[in-house]
Amino acid sequence: MLKVLIYALPLILAVYALVDLVQTDEEDVQGLPKLVWVLLIVLFAVIGPIAWLAAGKRSRRWRPGFLSAPGTAGGAGRPRPTAPDDDPDFLRGLRYQRPPPTTPTTPTTPEDEDDQPTPA
Repeated sequence: MLKVLIYALPLILAVYALVDLVQTDEEDVQGLPKLVWVLLIVLFAVIGPIAWLAAGKRSRRWRPGFLSAPGTAGGAGRPRPTAPDDDPDFLRGLRYQRPPPTTPTTPTTPEDEDDQPTPA
């Protein structure tokens, strides 16, 4: 099992670093161009990925909604509803979209007409 880890761990690390490199914006890459980072990661299976993860890109920028507290929009402001039925604005809008309720009418059948008294 240990022999498998010796070969699998550098491969997994390299794949992770390559995917991270490809998904990183060009302005967040620092030190070297992306192509050089790709070559370093591929040619130096252990050192390249570690170098990329440690020094290859700027620290992650905070984005609204990224790692924010659950139930809040971007970590600040008014709490965000978790479902449409918890959102008062949504429920208020439904009230205006629904037609007013009507009284149900019972369908008349020819048999019902025979049972009715005839006017005199």
